[in-house]
Amino acid sequence: MAALHEARELTVTEATKRGVAGLVADAEQSGPVVVTRHSRPVAAVVPMSRLSEIDEAAADLRDLALVLARSAADSGRRTSFDDVLAAFGHTRESLAAMKDDDALDD
Repeated sequence: MAALHEARELTVTEATKRGVAGLVADAEQSGPVVVTRHSRPVAAVVPMSRLSEIDEAAADLRDLALVLARSAADSGRRTSFDDVLAAFGHTRESLAAMKDDDALDD
């Protein structure tokens, strides 16, 4: 897996000469190609496999951030199922006694 800092760099002028087909071929064969303007990276052409890896990593980071946020905000307080039922005016017994059609009417 090639990192972007290890990517081949081309100036905009060089990339224009290579053309889209050339840039795509370079990315497929050699990994990411970074296009620079005035020595600053402005675009990258990456193989689809690398883009998929980046997407998966981003999803993993979002999940991790959610876990960390929930962990930091967790008071430790838990609500029992019976308390939730009571808040809605039910008990386990009243739910068990309901017909399936009755549950849809509420």
